[in-house]
Amino acid sequence: MTGTRRDGRAADDLRPVRITRGYTEFAPGSVLYECGRTRVLCTATVEEAVPEFLEGRGTGWVTAEYGMLPSSTPGRKRRASSRGRPDGREVEIQRILGRALRAVTDLPALGLRTIWIDVDVLQADGGTRTAGVTGAWIALADAVARLRADGKLAGDPLRGQVAAVSVGVVGGTPMLDLAYNEDAGAEVDLNVVMTEAGDFVEIQGTGEKRAFTPAELEAMLALARKGCMELLSLQRESR
Repeated sequence: MTGTRRDGRAADDLRPVRITRGYTEFAPGSVLYECGRTRVLCTATVEEAVPEFLEGRGTGWVTAEYGMLPSSTPGRKRRASSRGRPDGREVEIQRILGRALRAVTDLPALGLRTIWIDVDVLQADGGTRTAGVTGAWIALADAVARLRADGKLAGDPLRGQVAAVSVGVVGGTPMLDLAYNEDAGAEVDLNVVMTEAGDFVEIQGTGEKRAFTPAELEAMLALARKGCMELLSLQRESR
């Protein structure tokens, strides 16, 4: 793909990714995940209990919460606690995170426990939900590794990896991993969650300014697959 973007990337390039595992001291799984100027802190904690709706079913649970720090955007964002509840976007992203992680987790093999994944956006420059998914899997994997090292799990409940990336059509060109300035002006916006097997967990697509063609959809999905495969490789290399 041709064309140079404002930050110098080609249309099919990811932003630079940096992964810092073990970023906090107390969580059994934690990672600072950076893609370009977007930075998210993903932490995993273990609770030796399951939600009421799963009691007696012999299965564990993986769930997530998502929030943006007040200074993560140019204008101060109010905390959910001061608003009384998470906003609709936060709830939507929490559900995406949970679905993505459960798609690659054998919940019965996890035992009667819950792993909570907290994704806190430290700085937002587009793609916070996809960065959250990619970083959250690393935090989950580290928490599972801790449980196994402590003798609390005999096997590995993780059935594979999962990662996510944004794609879109900007100025008529399909592009991978949109920064905020690109996302804000995109004609089409797509968020894609994929497993290492190349299967889709989630595809969220919207014609922001116009309808998009089947050919454009195919081009965006091809970019998403390329980007997710690269991110899955970076997850493995970060160990």
